Amino acid sequence: MFKGFVLFIALISGVLSADFSSAQECNPAGSGLGIEANILTGKIIKHEKKFTAPIPALSNAFDLNFSSTTFGKQEWQQRRNFPVWGVGITYTGYGNNSVFGHCLGIYPDLQMRIIRWKYLEWTFRFGDGIAYVTKKYQKTNPVDTLNTAIGTNINDFAIFMTDLRVHVNEHWHLQFGGNFTHISNTDVHQPNLGVNMGGIHAGVQYFPVTCRPKPVLRELPKLKNRWLVEARLGMAWNEARAKDSVILPSYIATFYASKRWHNVNKFFMGFDYGYHTDVYAFLKNYGVEYGHEMGHSWDGAVFAGNECLVGRFGLVAQLGFYYHQTWLKFDPFYEKIGTNIYIIRQEHGPLKELFVSAMLLTHEIVAQYGELGMGVGF
Repeated sequence: MFKGFVLFIALISGVLSADFSSAQECNPAGSGLGIEANILTGKIIKHEKKFTAPIPALSNAFDLNFSSTTFGKQEWQQRRNFPVWGVGITYTGYGNNSVFGHCLGIYPDLQMRIIRWKYLEWTFRFGDGIAYVTKKYQKTNPVDTLNTAIGTNINDFAIFMTDLRVHVNEHWHLQFGGNFTHISNTDVHQPNLGVNMGGIHAGVQYFPVTCRPKPVLRELPKLKNRWLVEARLGMAWNEARAKDSVILPSYIATFYASKRWHNVNKFFMGFDYGYHTDVYAFLKNYGVEYGHEMGHSWDGAVFAGNECLVGRFGLVAQLGFYYHQTWLKFDPFYEKIGTNIYIIRQEHGPLKELFVSAMLLTHEIVAQYGELGMGVGF
């Protein structure tokens, strides 16, 4: 949930500053601006045994996206082959309103081209923001104890879409493809297994001026494939499985080395450590591992991943393997996805990078916590 708020505020500012102005004289006002509508149909994915709520036969959604095709106003746009920024709104009916209710999500997104032919292209779009869900787990009226998937009304909302797009002309596109959506509160309140939905979609996109603004090309300096030593400190919050179910913090320290490649990516590997006060409270409350609670309340892992650099944003995907887990053991590996928002990123000087970050840690497709942090690179 915290990650969704940070991504929404930060990325939407990037959208509004990217190309909604007609600063480039070579393109008329409104070039590249479009509106897209998609009908989604699919099914809730039962991702673990604890998910006991009845799964509807079919779930449906409507997605509306306001997009802006970049054309080189900033250097990173050319390096990234002129991607598309957008702001989307998705309304989902899961098919069993008395249990799951309805979901309204709003999110910034980025669409990148995988392959392009003359009138056809294959794209990938992903976004993350916030969502309001009308039904949650509740023991008081209106009672809903079947819905162990959602514990709060406000949640993180993530969406992934891949499309084959047919360019009918410079104003109209038709598209169809597959999609996956996820909502959860990153375990801030329990129970919260999260709702994952996968399916297919079809839609249409309209550009009032043109879908293909003339690109502004320039000679770009080649960036060195430099190595950096980096560190990040973060915090996460979870509801303790103890008396009064208070929300307690976790403290995460991450150290790694990174190497830039192809000018717009960073490969990295390192190790992290997390101390979880919610686990400590659980062990104290139930008298488990008496006298050794702290030793069973931390975890550590080695990891590797990649960061996709998009202007002042870095889109992070990370895979880690535990060498030590808390008493509440999970899978032997985890995944992290999220973003770094760079305050400083420069080629020279002792401090090369300064950034804030928002990460979501999951075990397979079950969210464990959302982490907010700050990092540096030397």
